[in-house]
Amino acid sequence: MFTVDLHAHTRFFHGHERLAQHYDPLGVRLLAGAARMRGLDGVALTNHDYYREFDLGAPSAPRPNPRGGQRPTPASGGGRYAATIPGIEVTTTHGHVLVVGPDPPRRTGPGELTPEETVELAHDRGCAAIVAHPYRNSTVRNVEAEFDAIEVNGKHPRTEEWVARLAANHDLPLVGGSDAHYPVEVGRAYTRVDADELTPEAVVEAIRDGRVEPRVHRGALNRTVRWFYREIHEGKGYLQEPEWLESPGLGEPPK
Repeated sequence: MFTVDLHAHTRFFHGHERLAQHYDPLGVRLLAGAARMRGLDGVALTNHDYYREFDLGAPSAPRPNPRGGQRPTPASGGGRYAATIPGIEVTTTHGHVLVVGPDPPRRTGPGELTPEETVELAHDRGCAAIVAHPYRNSTVRNVEAEFDAIEVNGKHPRTEEWVARLAANHDLPLVGGSDAHYPVEVGRAYTRVDADELTPEAVVEAIRDGRVEPRVHRGALNRTVRWFYREIHEGKGYLQEPEWLESPGLGEPPK
């Protein structure tokens, strides 16, 4: 069993690509180092609409497997860092979709791909396609596509019950991701992955088989940070309640 944060970013800013080129090598070390300190085995690098590969050094020695023998070490990440899993957060025409696995696309155009096209792209590249934060600035949840999982997002765990019902309706497994943009946020939500080794391929297989389970940290610091994000997102009109919670005649559902 491994613990992996399936949604994290190497930087906290957007729209400054030249600056990102210089910051990302440091950002990935801060992120993977914080993930290791939080006790995580791995963290997915899911920056918005691009993926970069980073070398964090030689892997550490194998660790004991609770099911017997030794647990193979991830191919990426040394003793100071959690393993990094390739990924990208694609901005589709209906919201965000996480593509996680061995060969995510290196770059996607924001708003150019439909959710269906994103899922097809993910599967063609051996990756899992995950609906990200389905009740924040997104209508991906209303799209009929062959997704592999739905995310419990660390910024808004109060939506966990909504997301669980959505996943049950679509017969999809739940995963957890922090949606961290600052290293301190990593691991506030993560995924328990039932696998014999921590490789991108094994993570994808576990997601598709439903051998995954979300976890959410609900400590005082995380509650404070989540309140901050909720105020921002509600102020921008990003947060949406499920249609089944809305009273008839009060407002319009998201298009």
